[in-house]
Amino acid sequence: LSLKFGDIGNLKGLVIRFLLTTSYYQLSVQNWFSLHRLQLLYNHSIQATFNATRIYAPASYSYHCEHVSSLQRYDALLIPSSANDLSKLWEVTFIDFQIQGFNIQEGHFAYAKDCASFFSPAILMGLVMSLILLLVLAYALHMLIHLKSLDRHYECKASPAYFAQMKDNDVGEEKEPLRSSGNESYELRNQEFCKIYI
Repeated sequence: LSLKFGDIGNLKGLVIRFLLTTSYYQLSVQNWFSLHRLQLLYNHSIQATFNATRIYAPASYSYHCEHVSSLQRYDALLIPSSANDLSKLWEVTFIDFQIQGFNIQEGHFAYAKDCASFFSPAILMGLVMSLILLLVLAYALHMLIHLKSLDRHYECKASPAYFAQMKDNDVGEEKEPLRSSGNESYELRNQEFCKIYI
């Protein structure tokens, strides 16, 4: 596929040539086309050659990409064919690039296979963050489900009937004399305490 621009400034007869190939793949049971090489011609000779990578689509589709370039900041889908070639001196960038080499109907592009990956860094980061948030939410729900109720029961009871033996001076503090008909008797004071059950 050749795009002929004619004379542009000092470039005489500028032509951009796309070498496309088609292959049949049994796994997908259809033909695929790929851009094999890109050549820049002017002054009636080939001046630069770039090998194309990852530019392919089913033969019944077209291929579309926002940037097809030899620059690293655009993912460098075009690679100079050799170190000795003049391609090193060129920087080639196509913006809103779309190509279809075969099965063209009525002069219109077919449905386009886009170069955007389904797992770009931004999409991958979003998936990781979503997974982290789901794990936090699952942990919070797990903690809420297994949360025990805090029922408080208060119960006050009298001290038990058993009292340890005390010395005489201590007994005097705990005993209170009861005055009755000539006999002296004593009553032990009850020490009350509260138990809290949670």
